[in-house]
Amino acid sequence: MFNSKFGSSPKFYVRAPGRVNIIGEHIDYCGYSVLPMAVEQDMLIAVEPVKTQTLQLANTNPLYPDFSTSSNNIQIDKTKPLWHNYFLCGFKGIQEHFGLSNLTGMNCLVDGNIPPSSGLSSSSALVCCAGLVTLTVLGMNLSKVELAEICAKSERYIGTEGGGMDQSISFLAEEGTAKLIEFSPLRATDVKLPSGAVFVIANSCVEMNKAATSHFNIRVMECRLAAKLLAKYRGLQWGKVLRLEEVQTKLGVSLEEMLWITEDALHPEPYSPEEVCRCLGISLQELRTQILSPNTQDVPIFKLYQRATHVYSEAARVLQFKKICEEAPDDTVQLLGELMNQSHASCRDMYECSCPELDQLVDICRKFGAQGSRLTGAGWGGCTVSLVPADKLTSFLANVHQAYYQRSDRNLTFEKQSLFATKPGGGALVFLEA
Repeated sequence: MFNSKFGSSPKFYVRAPGRVNIIGEHIDYCGYSVLPMAVEQDMLIAVEPVKTQTLQLANTNPLYPDFSTSSNNIQIDKTKPLWHNYFLCGFKGIQEHFGLSNLTGMNCLVDGNIPPSSGLSSSSALVCCAGLVTLTVLGMNLSKVELAEICAKSERYIGTEGGGMDQSISFLAEEGTAKLIEFSPLRATDVKLPSGAVFVIANSCVEMNKAATSHFNIRVMECRLAAKLLAKYRGLQWGKVLRLEEVQTKLGVSLEEMLWITEDALHPEPYSPEEVCRCLGISLQELRTQILSPNTQDVPIFKLYQRATHVYSEAARVLQFKKICEEAPDDTVQLLGELMNQSHASCRDMYECSCPELDQLVDICRKFGAQGSRLTGAGWGGCTVSLVPADKLTSFLANVHQAYYQRSDRNLTFEKQSLFATKPGGGALVFLEA
């Protein structure tokens, strides 16, 4: 197909995997550790550097139209999360990191088998893939950590205020192990998963594109506001505080103590922008221009207590999950499953990032043998991840397929990609032979 598109052959290939987040939802952008693993599904780009300064992109999927632009005038339209903009994010990130102009052009054919808008990070895999493509064409070198940090930053060109988990696991993943990803500084630690159980991904078939919706960015802002109110309540200099983790670090207390402080400092009733201003002693104009992002300026209410409670409790669950994996007691699978179930309840009730189909799918997965089941990814659609004892896997897959996917409308969208067991896969790489 490359030849028919460009009349030539690719010189090299780059792949970057999608990921499933086992536990630790919506906390990376609050500064807390998460626990993902790479999946075997990936983005693959075939690349030919060219002498012109034209970037030509094509996709094996006819739903995604070809795109061409000058490699020296990259414009990313935040209003439309079109597929090629994710490639441009990775390209521009590397270009800006090295401060380069007069970049060489390239022909790229993109292929991928990560279901889009499913919470398995297809968009970040494309950003990472494009970043590694650009680095390779330039003949430059960066560490995996540097690449992950550049790609995390550059994905924000599309308007998503993500936290860096997706790009980090795409580069730092290793086959056979999940990773505890910690931030500031970015580092990854192996987490050995229990041998007697498998992780199964099930797609709710409800698509959610997080750059196309304000839900995600509103949550980021609610966490930021909660951090500022908590900091002010405890007499900290709240002006520079952006993340909930900073409040805990500055106070030098445990996550459990942060939950108590949240109980004292914040009320469960939603906050209006005016009340936030009163609490912080600032004007509405200051709130809008100095704190809120452009796409959250017209939000009428903020649920600060609920969001902070989710983040601090979820951060604690990540650490408990890692500890149980390390200690490997006899009831490991049951204990890990309970943490996953608690995580889903918190995502549903406190963070409000679930949807009826995800809740139904989680219930079905538990009914047919999952020890734990939860939404994974941003939520509001996308996938669930379930921890299933290995000896129940065959009957689990058959029963979930029948109970959730046999309904006529979902059966049309059902593919092998919709329900599958997965093992931790390897990270992004460059290779010369297809």
